[in-house]
Amino acid sequence: MKSIKSILLLFFIVCISNAQESVDYQKPPKEILDLVDVSPAPSVRVDKKGENLIFLYRDSYKTIEELSEKEMRLAGLRINPKTNISSRANYFNKIKLKKTDDKDASQIIGLSENMRIANFKWSPDQSKAAFTNTTSKGVELWVLDISEGKASKITEDNLNANMGIPFRWYRDNSALLVKFIPSDRKTLIDTQEAVPTGPTITVSEGTKAQNRTYQDLLKNPNDEYNFEQLAISEIKKITLDGTITNWAPTAMYNGFSFSPDGNYVMATTVQKPFSYLVPYRRFPQETKLYKNTGEVIKSINKVPLNEVLPKGFMSTRLGKRSMVWRADRPATIVWAEALDKGDPKVKVEFRDEIFQLSAPFTKPAQSILKTIDRYAGIEWTNSELAIAYDYWWNTRNTRTYVFDPSKPDQKPNIIHNRNYQDKYNDPGEPVSIKNEYGYSVINVQSNTIYLIGDGYTKDGQFPFIDKFDLKSNKTTRIYQSEFKDKIENIYSAINMKKGEFLIRIESPTEYPNYYIRNISKTNSLKQITFFKNPFVSIQGVHKEVIKYKRDDGLELSGTLYLPIGYDKSKKEKMPMILWAYPVEFKDKTSASQSTSNPNEFTYPFWGSMLYWVTRGYVVLDDASFPIVGEGDEEPNDSFRKQLVANGKAAIDAVNALGYVDPNRVAVGGHSYGAFMTANLLSHSNLYAAGIARSGAYNRTLTPFGFQSEERSYWEAPEIYYTMSPFMHAEKMKTPLLLIHGEADNNSGTYPLQSERYFNALKGLGATTRLVMLPKESHGYRAKESILHLLWEQDQWLEKYVKNRKKVKTEGTN
Repeated sequence: MKSIKSILLLFFIVCISNAQESVDYQKPPKEILDLVDVSPAPSVRVDKKGENLIFLYRDSYKTIEELSEKEMRLAGLRINPKTNISSRANYFNKIKLKKTDDKDASQIIGLSENMRIANFKWSPDQSKAAFTNTTSKGVELWVLDISEGKASKITEDNLNANMGIPFRWYRDNSALLVKFIPSDRKTLIDTQEAVPTGPTITVSEGTKAQNRTYQDLLKNPNDEYNFEQLAISEIKKITLDGTITNWAPTAMYNGFSFSPDGNYVMATTVQKPFSYLVPYRRFPQETKLYKNTGEVIKSINKVPLNEVLPKGFMSTRLGKRSMVWRADRPATIVWAEALDKGDPKVKVEFRDEIFQLSAPFTKPAQSILKTIDRYAGIEWTNSELAIAYDYWWNTRNTRTYVFDPSKPDQKPNIIHNRNYQDKYNDPGEPVSIKNEYGYSVINVQSNTIYLIGDGYTKDGQFPFIDKFDLKSNKTTRIYQSEFKDKIENIYSAINMKKGEFLIRIESPTEYPNYYIRNISKTNSLKQITFFKNPFVSIQGVHKEVIKYKRDDGLELSGTLYLPIGYDKSKKEKMPMILWAYPVEFKDKTSASQSTSNPNEFTYPFWGSMLYWVTRGYVVLDDASFPIVGEGDEEPNDSFRKQLVANGKAAIDAVNALGYVDPNRVAVGGHSYGAFMTANLLSHSNLYAAGIARSGAYNRTLTPFGFQSEERSYWEAPEIYYTMSPFMHAEKMKTPLLLIHGEADNNSGTYPLQSERYFNALKGLGATTRLVMLPKESHGYRAKESILHLLWEQDQWLEKYVKNRKKVKTEGTN
């Protein structure tokens, strides 16, 4: 008996080991590799006058060594405890400066080698800019003098950037307020080596706390201790010559900001008790007002621990929230308060009330507006008017209010009351200017504002500039792009009086570059950047937006790419990759609108399927996958049926064009697109294989809502069951490649989701492969990981799609 047990144990071990593959990082074929290993164009910052351009350069990817640096995951944060900045921060490594009239950019003087630049911020007058540099030991503060083209380090590497940007400019541009690590900060606990002193206990006393499945939460007293040490900082004032003076004592400073006139500072600190259920942004907080010298004026807001909210996406907490400085006044604070107890089920005339409080902050707060739905912010102007917004997720509705804050009894003018998913009728965003305080405000001229819109229409995209009369609500179009073979994106006004706007132009083969267009002059276009196309090898790819209909008549679309060198006249049947992401709508009109543009530059990125046009595949990218629920019906009530109908319509449309072999179609997606993919393979026979990246497959593991589903599992168990691919794993008969980052921090998409789904599929005999990428989060960052990802996808597609022999029968399960 003993020997039999030994043999069975040995057999079990062998089976397990045979199921694993020890694979080093691989690289994809050369035609894909050549498109991946390119230097991206720099990020561009343009000053308010359009005179100076800052170019910020970066590497395309991190290295696996960088991702392997020590990381602490605490209260929703991911921190490098050695450098005291987010362990997932994006860095630039080089800065160049260019005058608008110059052809070439010049290298900034004074930068060190191997810079890791982040948090770039202009000074109020834009004569300078500050940024951080992360060394191997910590974070430094640097200042760039624009006129001299020279950068200087003004602190050592002892800033605390663990909770956002660690500095703010003084109004006079002469100094900054900076968060430093206290010199007496205690040593962190190594939680892997620490000996527990007792169990971790979390208590519920009968109050409902229906929170989503947050990740990276605090788990025990050691985590609490470490979070506090990493959150603690002291604020100091530092002048540009490096002189440092104490400003505010040690505390867990979350955020701080100057009043527009620079005389006051509003600072928020995180307080105890901490929580094991929610991230730090829902911990207790206190907001205080200071003079710019550091003298405390008063505490203006205390927020308790926020573990419990009413059910629903439109729920919010009680008390003051969204506290900000009013941009058009010297020192006035504005905030919102719920009038419905924060509960969307409560029926009230107005959901929120907006208040303001002006310096010296001794008088009672003044009510300035009430919003019908949930407050979504205010844009201030250079006149007596302001423009506020509300929204309601359940109806996808938003309103735009024009009101005079000094006349709260005057009824606001609601200039827009619309479905925010209706892209064809989007009025655009107001044109702003910098006011005397250096803040952006809407430019109002004689009761007229100007709006910049994306310009999506049923006939294509034509960005525009409109003039809008605030008294008559009349709109007059003053400019509209006429390009039919390019895209002209309008970014901002450089000089409204002269009619000068910053724009960016691109085409499928023309890399995006910036221009200044004068809309007052015919064909007045001045190019100010000259970035070259790094993807020449796919310049000739055929690209078009195709439109087609679902079986219920709903109009759909997708961007179709044909393989490099494809002869359209021969109509050779090629394998196809369908890539998509489901989106929920409350009306069919919005769901049928297309925002795909064939004139976008053909730009492959790490997660793109465009690489495979070099490997003989047709690619239908960004295919429409609307999930519609009108009236009392929720979109997810018929999720599976609509999902399959969307996929079948896409394949039929490309097949009707004669380009695709319907027997060789792969489907794939990332995150919710992965969830879509698993469902499509389980409930239809339309596909040869699937690729599902970083998805969630068992919705009972996200029981208090997911994506756009706000019902809990206990309210709609049949929905959770029906939509979960895990529950229908026995139906999987199509090869599925599962890929997941081992350090995924996205709400709901725990790595466990892929691991458990793979185990179910394997146990039921499905053809599947699970690839767990070390150190990677929800999006993948390391070059080694991305190259291996592309290799895995290519191997899968070659084996199960391009070289598939078996003929299938279309249908659904």
